[in-house]
Amino acid sequence: MTPPPNPARLDDLALSCRKLFLRRLEVMAHIGAHDFEKGVQQRLWIDVELYVPYAHSTPTQDRLHEVVDYDYVRAVVAERIAQGHVELQETLCDDLAERLLAHPGVRALRLSTCKPDVYPDTQAVGVEIVRIKPEPEPAP
Repeated sequence: MTPPPNPARLDDLALSCRKLFLRRLEVMAHIGAHDFEKGVQQRLWIDVELYVPYAHSTPTQDRLHEVVDYDYVRAVVAERIAQGHVELQETLCDDLAERLLAHPGVRALRLSTCKPDVYPDTQAVGVEIVRIKPEPEPAP
């Protein structure tokens, strides 16, 4: 299990990285552990913040290939949702985080999912995680 992030490291990321975000990406997903959630799609909101070091997010030619593209995030989410039913939001968050952190330009992320239609007396129920890639080993 990954230890919780050190708050000082999160502060460092805020100073050394550009934060890219998608807010309230709405998808229809097969998700849920309860019987009434199986076999049906329900709305799911996904918020993603990617921390990308300035070296990987500062274009010199004003071209899309010089930065992490928002389409990458949307494609990762769509691919995972298309794989079928997942019972827990925790599982989905962990899966998405692993895939998004696989991008070489992404150093860290904050990701949340929430289901807005589960309970009539709440706006939404959800899960949020923060993940930071391990520091690269120094060259010998």
